[in-house]
Amino acid sequence: MKLLVVVVALFAAVLAEENLLFYKDYHEDIGIPLAAKIKAREEAADFDGSRITGGNAAALGAHPHVGGLIISLVSGATSVCGSSLISNTRAVTAAHCWRTILHQARQFEVVLGSLTLFTGGTRVTTTSVEVHGSYLSVPLMNDIAIINLSWVTYTNAIQPVALPIGEANNNFVGAWAWAAGFGATADNVGISNNQFLSEVSLQVITNAVCQQTYGALTVTASVICVATTNGRSTCGGDSGGPLWVWNGNQRTLIGITSFGHRDGCQRNYPAGFARVTSHLAWIQARL
Repeated sequence: MKLLVVVVALFAAVLAEENLLFYKDYHEDIGIPLAAKIKAREEAADFDGSRITGGNAAALGAHPHVGGLIISLVSGATSVCGSSLISNTRAVTAAHCWRTILHQARQFEVVLGSLTLFTGGTRVTTTSVEVHGSYLSVPLMNDIAIINLSWVTYTNAIQPVALPIGEANNNFVGAWAWAAGFGATADNVGISNNQFLSEVSLQVITNAVCQQTYGALTVTASVICVATTNGRSTCGGDSGGPLWVWNGNQRTLIGITSFGHRDGCQRNYPAGFARVTSHLAWIQARL
């Protein structure tokens, strides 16, 4: 009987793991096709607002730490992700933006202080990226990387996000947090006529609830999840971008966009992020 219980539990864990969006290859299935669509839409110069999924267009300066990523892959293809500026010379992103099973990045172009990804803003090119030493793409673990930048000058539209120093025991459950990115605005459709930097407010949930969808192998203590009710969520292309909360009068980074459900962004499944408090010492050692 004990053996049967173990087998059933393992089978349930495997099924939950297969719910991951990045059970697919991020760049192959999402980033590369999305990059082409975003670039084409921006070149059409037809903008008047946007959303992540169920969100809103972000005003310039509302998320001054957000850095879009235009990714040059070794294969020659172009992909997209997001990042967060944490100092004049450092940003953080998801490790899978730099390396997946099928693709390796060669260069990041970090786009700061812009509402559009392929035009405008301040652009910093770098090949210096450090992926977490314990990063695994399958199952997805320690999905975080540091981007080393040449000096970035702060402006009203370009500012760092604070790290959650002193918040090691805060799991942020119940907190309303902001996510922002240049990613898709809906499932299974082309890029909308109003593709811009988008924002959405999402509520942090317990890991136990998140594990019901993705399993305990993926939703470890170093992951933080949010509910995505009413079709409001991060979506393809938002990977590596921030999940942040107001802490006093400063924006504080609590998550790095990591994964969603393979069935899409608008199905009200939780979205997962690398928990910044769990990786704080690793980040600080690289500042």
